[in-house]
Amino acid sequence: MNPAGPEPLLQVTGLDVFYGDFQALFGVSVSVSAGRVTALVGANGAGKTTLLRTIAGAQGAASGSVRYAGADLTAAPPHQRISRGIVLVPEGRRLFPSLTVEENIQVGAAAAASADWPLDRIYGVFPMIAKRRGQRASTLSGGEQQAVAIARALAAAPSLLLLDEISLGLAPRIVAELYQTLAELRSAGATLVIVEQDLRRAMEASDDLVCLLEGRVALAAPVSAVTRDEVVAAYFGQRSPGAAT
Repeated sequence: MNPAGPEPLLQVTGLDVFYGDFQALFGVSVSVSAGRVTALVGANGAGKTTLLRTIAGAQGAASGSVRYAGADLTAAPPHQRISRGIVLVPEGRRLFPSLTVEENIQVGAAAAASADWPLDRIYGVFPMIAKRRGQRASTLSGGEQQAVAIARALAAAPSLLLLDEISLGLAPRIVAELYQTLAELRSAGATLVIVEQDLRRAMEASDDLVCLLEGRVALAAPVSAVTRDEVVAAYFGQRSPGAAT
């Protein structure tokens, strides 16, 4: 998927992942280069969340490897991956409802890999939550909660930010605001992997695209090298002449 050049920041090779007797990923290989945004797309149950969880260390792999910045992290627990800069924003936000906005963000800061994201910088990126810093998370709107979830992840100073379905269930205006923030992070050189159901938005927001189909990679290419029709064909398991693979 990536042009010839330096070693990818993240290299996932041959991942097989199971939930009990059910196999969720079959030999999945994905590479992510530093400073690029990768969209991970596919139908429900395709394995997108499982792949993110495996990269983050929340789900173990039966076989295959996860290498990050040249180091083999396949057997590393989640806290070691966070300390190396891999941070996941899970689907559903998973905030501490009784804690304030700022206290939730400070949970992420406790595991920070560096001091690159102090509170003032985070509030500058997310003005929608700056004025609510003393408010309990349970009282926030869905969009505000999602902003806090991303802010908490940024507080951990990630070099790779994994975002799972951040726009799910949110109003279009809020989604646009969140993606504007991601565009700013992208311009600043952040490395992102985004799970997104909206194919148009995913392609607009990303440099590279990986489509999963029933736990396998159906398509992996720079966004500029594929058409929407080719991505849709991969999404539904159809043949599309000329599709990049």
